[in-house]
Amino acid sequence: MTSTTDFTTTPISLPDHTQLPCEDGTFVKNFQEHPQSILLTESIKPILQKIHPDGQYCIGQDSGIYWRITEPLERGAEAPDWFYVPNVPPSLNGQVRRSYVLWQEYISPLIVLEFVSGNGEEERDKTPWKGKFWIYEQVIHPAFYGIYEVNKASVEVYHLLENKYHLLPANERGHYPIPALGVELGIWQGEYQNLDLPWLRWWDLDGNLLLSGEERAEQEYQRAERESQRAERESQRAEEERLKNERLIAKLRALGVEPD
Repeated sequence: MTSTTDFTTTPISLPDHTQLPCEDGTFVKNFQEHPQSILLTESIKPILQKIHPDGQYCIGQDSGIYWRITEPLERGAEAPDWFYVPNVPPSLNGQVRRSYVLWQEYISPLIVLEFVSGNGEEERDKTPWKGKFWIYEQVIHPAFYGIYEVNKASVEVYHLLENKYHLLPANERGHYPIPALGVELGIWQGEYQNLDLPWLRWWDLDGNLLLSGEERAEQEYQRAERESQRAERESQRAEEERLKNERLIAKLRALGVEPD
């Protein structure tokens, strides 16, 4: 009797973003994190629209990046406070993303940013398979990794070269260039959403601050106001000139001279 063995196996079906938890039940660390994410997103949006006229990119804000299957599932994800992935659709099959799943899309983020709330140990942890720094460096592979500490008014930016993060030096403006985006990252002291803090901001490569939507609106209002004031001054000058001419004509007529 000849026996045969069936080696046919069923392919493993990995969960997608609709089947994975989109939160781990923890609180946002402080009131500054949410406006900081909004500020980064809305100020760089015009740049991304130029880079991606087809709209093929996504931004995550305190959203999970799944990199392995674990139990419980959420332990297989890191949730950067802000990250950007180029050349991927903003939604999947018409559904809003719940998380970003590496085994589903393969493309690593270009940049991830972490906002430190404690002493920074978690963001710099290089423990294999557990530490956040190690996971970004060895598994998720964002080309740039930024660690922002609002309490120290500082940011560290690391660049991935040959599978290892190297701390970038600041340029003459104290900023860190991200060449693929044509921007620089740095610290800006000022007021945003009623909070005067050292915010993490973008600049262009000439050192011009990329403005938030509110700042762009205010800039446009100021421009329109200046234009209105200029037009009003021109109108006043024209009126003064008209009155001057009328007075001159009246004087000439009083002398018996009829002006042409």
